[in-house]
Amino acid sequence: MDFTKIIKIDPNARIPKYRQVVDSIKDGIVLGKLKLNQKIPSINSLSEEFLLSRDTVEKAYGILKESKIIQPVRGKGFYISRADLNVDTKVIFLINKLSVYKMIIYNAFVEKMQGVARVDLHIYHCDEDLFYNLVSKNLGLYDYYVVMPHFKTANLKYISFTDKVLESLRKVPKERLVILDNKITPIKGFIEIYQDFENDLYNSLKWFLPKIRKYKRLILTYRQKSDYPYPKRILHGFRKFCVEVNMDFEILDEIYEDTILKQGDLFMVLGEADLVNLLKQVRKEKIQLGKDLGIISFNETPLKELLNIAVVSTDFKAMGQMTAEMILTKTEGSLKNHYKHIDRASL
Repeated sequence: MDFTKIIKIDPNARIPKYRQVVDSIKDGIVLGKLKLNQKIPSINSLSEEFLLSRDTVEKAYGILKESKIIQPVRGKGFYISRADLNVDTKVIFLINKLSVYKMIIYNAFVEKMQGVARVDLHIYHCDEDLFYNLVSKNLGLYDYYVVMPHFKTANLKYISFTDKVLESLRKVPKERLVILDNKITPIKGFIEIYQDFENDLYNSLKWFLPKIRKYKRLILTYRQKSDYPYPKRILHGFRKFCVEVNMDFEILDEIYEDTILKQGDLFMVLGEADLVNLLKQVRKEKIQLGKDLGIISFNETPLKELLNIAVVSTDFKAMGQMTAEMILTKTEGSLKNHYKHIDRASL
């Protein structure tokens, strides 16, 4: 078969070449040009034919294998293993806010489920009524209900769940419920992948301790009231660490543009707006990060990597990928997601 009529690579397109390979093969199946059990070119031959790097083709084939669209046969090559890409599985994905790190989880999940499931994203803004209505009106319409449970009280404080949230989730069959990021103790899902907010933070601070010791005071920014509040267990882990190592500490509601900065301060910054305000002030006052003042931020993003900001963070991409893999393999279980601490110049 002439694969130049199936694989279309546009060197000037903004779409990565590996993604063009994936899309071309999927389109070939949908259009009937590629059949079940049909052999496709090897990584080397496709690389040579279309002037692509071997890494590019390997990445494309890896995505196709994960989606079970192609399958390697030892000593023979790669074969089409799915000829029908019509999506039968439907997933509703409920998140509390549209943040960079929540979207990393969602995008990793969707990429892994591509060609296997249709995923509908809904945002409930930490509001129990909106969440309740979303679940209620979609009962029986989806194969899986993926929920990230983070809510707020009437006075804008954090709560993991409410009676109304529990009422709605108990209507979802256990074998269809997937709980991510945060535990709901009274409810057990078919799949549960969570962060241990208190102990993950505590253990990361212990790992950073040799560098933390050079600072005089550890300051956590934690908004007591917010439309999108953070778990209180972060406070518990922070206080536990500071008391144990006898570290002077302070908890600020937020960083203002004129917050007084002192030499020897080490800030642990939760919110993105607070990090921006802090960095603006650091630059304005020509403070040397990692020497005069330190910063550790929560939740890894590409921008923090670019700015060389030290981070404590769960592995958001792994959470999305692992969730999808457990659904695809119908693996039941409760797992703590991998947590990481990244030492950078800001510390």
